[in-house]
Amino acid sequence: MTTTIHDVARVAGVGIGTVSRVINNSPGVKPATRTRVLTTIAQLNYRPNPIARSMISKRTGAIGVIVPFFTRPFHTELLRAVQTTLTRSGKELVLYDVENVIQRNYYLSNLPMLGRVDGLLLLSLPLDDEFAVIIRESGISVVLIDTYSPFFTSLVVENIEGAYQAVKFLIELGHRRIGFINGVIEGNIKFNQANDRLIGLHRAFGEAGLIFEPELMLMAEWNRSGGKQAALQMLSQEKRPTAIFAASDLQAIGVLEAAKDLHLKVPDDISVIGFDDVEVAELLELSTIQQPIQRLGELGVRKLNEIMKKPQQLPELIRLNTTLIPRRTTRVCV
Repeated sequence: MTTTIHDVARVAGVGIGTVSRVINNSPGVKPATRTRVLTTIAQLNYRPNPIARSMISKRTGAIGVIVPFFTRPFHTELLRAVQTTLTRSGKELVLYDVENVIQRNYYLSNLPMLGRVDGLLLLSLPLDDEFAVIIRESGISVVLIDTYSPFFTSLVVENIEGAYQAVKFLIELGHRRIGFINGVIEGNIKFNQANDRLIGLHRAFGEAGLIFEPELMLMAEWNRSGGKQAALQMLSQEKRPTAIFAASDLQAIGVLEAAKDLHLKVPDDISVIGFDDVEVAELLELSTIQQPIQRLGELGVRKLNEIMKKPQQLPELIRLNTTLIPRRTTRVCV
């Protein structure tokens, strides 16, 4: 026979309302009573009906995560951190993959109104003001990760500083002719990271009193193929660069493939550094700028839980630092 909330209340010697408050972690229950109810729940192996709970509490127990191109390593690792943290807090992840601006606009316009999720995490998706207003007026709790809006709590990585670290590192190794493979807009979705990393590059060049050569910057898709094609073009120049900074690790891996095709040795003939520090970067011993991916996911979920409990709190802008990780793909320029 299935154990009910009435059984828990009877054995614990409390009312049904008290059991409900304990289950939903509501205030107003004495510590001793809460302990007795939780002990009874464990002894009876009681499992609250999720549908009934959602009807009573107006909560679904689900968190929506909207993410572009979720199969990419950076987003896969970020999602893993989000999923693990949500599971620990007893919540379910509902994933909404965005491949173009039409999908993005549909989700941002409709999800806040449908009541399918209790809160939203937006990963790497810039938020136009018109959608920010729609979402804010809906009353749903929202946190942005890897992007910024003044309307919502936002967690961002210091992309400018990270790119500055990468290029400064190459300059300190003696490189002067440094190529840069930046990311392009895909599916009409603009990524602020591309602009920020370009700013960081120019800052490093300016600080060193060097002039960056425009022909050494190419735009490519945020993947291996894009990085490889851009690198083949760059490394086929008569006066090729001695080092290449790629805006993502996947693009940097494409650079390694291009160098191999052109019979160039890394790092003897060409130094390569990426950005992200996804798992495969360590396997390939790729020098890179490490983003705190695990921390982004964990903190994003924590902040969303806080906002869901206290929706009136003001938005925060939280900046997380990057870390330079030198490996075998970079060396002193000789």
